Amino acid sequence: MRIGELAERAGMTTRTLRYYEARGLLPARRTTNGYRAYDEEDLRLLEQIRTLRDFGFGLEETRPFVECLRAGHPAGDSCPASLEVYRSKLAELDDCIARLHAVRQQVGADLARAELEASVAEPRCEWSTHPQETPDTTPVERTERPTP
Repeated sequence: MRIGELAERAGMTTRTLRYYEARGLLPARRTTNGYRAYDEEDLRLLEQIRTLRDFGFGLEETRPFVECLRAGHPAGDSCPASLEVYRSKLAELDDCIARLHAVRQQVGADLARAELEASVAEPRCEWSTHPQETPDTTPVERTERPTP
């Protein structure tokens, strides 16, 4: 198949496919007249790359999976290098989750403190429910203007 058809089937642009080719992730096979030629295995490589990218893997992190598929393995994650990328990504995710958990605890503590202070303190906000004292004013009588 040609690059346009592969791009459409993979849900990518031809520019992306050329970029992957330049990075060595997609094989650069050419027909005798110079057109790029692809097959179902190339589509499978692109699906593997897209899935990993959707999960947050960097483009270079997809390389071991692509190389594993190219080596003839039934799945891109059955090679030692792919497994190492998985382990690294899990450690990165665990670190991110731990940082988010710490932020959540801090925000929860700040909210609890703020709610406690608000419940015992005299409200000082403009929208306070206590009426503000204002000087008496004399009502102004309105007169209607004659309509022209």
